[in-house]
Parts: sequence; C-alpha cells; structure tokens
Amino acid sequence: MKVALTTKYVHEIYAITRIVIGILFISHGIQKFVALINGNLPADNLLLIIATIIETIGGLLIIIGWQTHLAAFILSGEMAVAYFIQHAPKGLLPIKNGGELAVFYCFVFLFISAYGSGKWSLDNRNKNLKT
Repeated sequence: MKVALTTKYVHEIYAITRIVIGILFISHGIQKFVALINGNLPADNLLLIIATIIETIGGLLIIIGWQTHLAAFILSGEMAVAYFIQHAPKGLLPIKNGGELAVFYCFVFLFISAYGSGKWSLDNRNKNLKT
C-alpha cells in the first residue's frame, strides 16, 4: 500500500504550519508595538496595549513551541474577544464585518491548543529530556 506524502510527513507539516501561523501572528503584535512607539496608535488604550503584548509574546511562544497549549488557548480567547469587540458590532457575519481573520486565528489557535506543540518544539524537547 502506497502512503501519501502528506500522510508520511504529517508531523513535520503540522510543525511547519504551527511555526508559520506563529510568524504571521507575531507580525500583528510587532506592527502594533511599532505603531505605539511611533505614536500612530493611542498609548492610553489599555486593551490595545494588552493585545500588543499578548500577540507578540504569544506568537513567539507558538513559533518556538513552548507552553503551546496555554499560549494557544490564550491567543484563541484574545481573538474571540477581538471579534466580538471590534467586528461583531458591524454585523453578524464575518464576511460582512471584516472579522474573517479574527475567527480564523481563534479556531486555529483553539486547534493548536488541543493538539499541542508537536515536533520541532521546546515542549517536545523537554519531554524527551525527561525520559
């Protein structure tokens, strides 16, 4: 029986996906951080500052695969809050209110939280060191 390439490398594909999602997400945090420093975003907006910190640190944790279950769960919650605060008031459907990316990240991080860090992660390396 011939094994499909994607089946043979499922753990590597998941790890690459986790890392790419983390890189894409951390860019949102860094973008907000730079905008706050340059004065392009209001520095007195506490939710914005919290989102900047969560997105930057959380994105890094997803990339390196450390404390992945918790980090991804927090990021999923942040994206749910972002959707309901920023997008849902503009309409019910994400396609109408511009919230597709928030919904996407919310559910991707929920999946990562349930699945874990997988291969090529500090979490996995720590498990191997204990055995």
